[in-house]
Amino acid sequence: MGGTVEFCAMCGIVGYVGPQRAQDVVIDGLRRLEYRGYDSAGVAVVHDDALWMAKRAGKLENLEKVLAEEPLPAAGVGIGHTRWATHGPPNDANAHPHAGEARRVAVVHNGIIENFAELRDRIEADDHAFLSDTDTEIAAHLIELQVQSGVDLTEAMRRVCQQLDGAFTLVAVDAHDPERVVAARRNSPLVVGLGEGENFLGSDVAAFIEHTREALELGQDQIVTLTRDAVQVTDFWGRAAEVTRFHVDWDLSAAEKDGHDWFMRKEIFEQPRAVADSLIGRRGADGLLQLDEMRLADEEIRELDKIIIIACGTSFYAGMVAKYAIEHWTRTPVEVELASEFRYRDPILDSTTLVVAISQSGETADTLQAIRHAREQRARVLAICNTNGSSIPRESDAVIYTHAGPEIGVASTKGFLTQLVACYLLALYVAQVKGTRYGDEIDEIVAQLEAIPSQIESVLEQAESIYGLARDHVGARSVLFLGRHAGYPVALEGALKLKELAYLHAEGFAAGELKHGPIALVEQGLPVLCVVPPRGRDQLHGKMISGIQEVRARGARTICLAEEGDAAIEPYADELIRLPKVPVLLQPLVAIIPLQLFACELATLLGHDVDQPRNLAKSVTVE
Repeated sequence: MGGTVEFCAMCGIVGYVGPQRAQDVVIDGLRRLEYRGYDSAGVAVVHDDALWMAKRAGKLENLEKVLAEEPLPAAGVGIGHTRWATHGPPNDANAHPHAGEARRVAVVHNGIIENFAELRDRIEADDHAFLSDTDTEIAAHLIELQVQSGVDLTEAMRRVCQQLDGAFTLVAVDAHDPERVVAARRNSPLVVGLGEGENFLGSDVAAFIEHTREALELGQDQIVTLTRDAVQVTDFWGRAAEVTRFHVDWDLSAAEKDGHDWFMRKEIFEQPRAVADSLIGRRGADGLLQLDEMRLADEEIRELDKIIIIACGTSFYAGMVAKYAIEHWTRTPVEVELASEFRYRDPILDSTTLVVAISQSGETADTLQAIRHAREQRARVLAICNTNGSSIPRESDAVIYTHAGPEIGVASTKGFLTQLVACYLLALYVAQVKGTRYGDEIDEIVAQLEAIPSQIESVLEQAESIYGLARDHVGARSVLFLGRHAGYPVALEGALKLKELAYLHAEGFAAGELKHGPIALVEQGLPVLCVVPPRGRDQLHGKMISGIQEVRARGARTICLAEEGDAAIEPYADELIRLPKVPVLLQPLVAIIPLQLFACELATLLGHDVDQPRNLAKSVTVE
């Protein structure tokens, strides 16, 4: 589908100009960025009109072993990078930095260059050879060609950025310009550290906080030039640009978490960016949807008569939401199964069955065994995963990568949302191939998805009031969650988060099932969080209100999540959390946010370790 792209929005970048040994400053900065997650690391310095580079797959210690045996020259200019691979395997060749063909310019890069295939074709036509699978190498070649034409590194960066589509941070050095580091930012974080006779660059302030607490926050489409004694910022067209200076008053631990107390809380607030990143680059030059590694022919997709989604835990609930979307948009029947149970029930599979395996790590043992069983039965397998090179994507016929970036907190947050986005994209792709939705209908839904990040931001703005609700329920012994339609899996996921983090009894139910038994759990003062469907589904909306009335009549305290402008819910809500207006199938993307915030805050108030809950591991690699 147009070649291989890497995406590393959460990778670590360090740049330095000054009197210290650049190799040491850069490696120290990369070590402080290890919390972001990565699978390879590299560094480049400029000395005696030449580039000196070292890079290795794996942990930073692998790179440090190489540098201990063969240290780079004592230079005062250097750049470094830790890479989180999603496309292009995590190996030495794909590790950053990347150099131009003449090895005059070195570049490190976060983000994605959407038009890299077109640019690569153009460069290869001029007999340039590429050594990696990454889009980053394109930028290195392009910048090098510009400096070879006679312009300085800053002007070269400007000219190249004007050619690039996508979201990116680029940092470059020129072997013939040993006193300068130049960087560019578009939709990807980059900050400048201001020192005395030295200056720094970093993906975040943790990269340089041991050296300086004075920083500049770069704006959109800006280029910064660093020398020892000056920092100059312009836009992509050379005009002087305004920047915001700030003082960092966090310690290193807080800096790694962007000032939050927990990685999980930080990751909750990263979700607008994670969702936006997962939508980047999903259209080809013809305007049609394209997936990362679709090795299934259109004819194979047209022949599908059943889709089975297999997953565990949070990923299972994402699959439950996917069932509603896939069946509605493609008219293809969908089953959702726990991966741990799948192969033991002797499922009916053949070549017209698509098995969709959802796994954040790509190593979930139950899911891996399930897809192996599916392949033995000649079923097609598509993986939805966040980790390039892991086992499940390698053993699948097709892959959609979620681009969530590393997730440090054990309890998944942005992983859940990006898995939902991937499921929606799969549904729309199948609808496109099968012709069950017109092109303009698919375009409208994609546009609605693209609006979701700003709508998530609007929910996050209510965080303080949601924390207040958590404080009000510190003494709760049990919490129930209710939902209908796509809100039912949201209720299940909300209950799971509370169980994982606060160690409370929490259950999610389909609201219509209350009268069939669960209503016996309702007692005076019991908190019940209710995910109310949008009013566009009037029958669902009315039935949900009936369920809320039932629990409220028996003494429950109702906390209702309902869209803006929904006045009908007000008489039945003891507490009301407003959600932005979105279509019913997309509501899970905004409805889950308050439940994540509620669970995180309640667990904090109870004194629990939010990032590492007891008895849990991030990836379950045994059956």
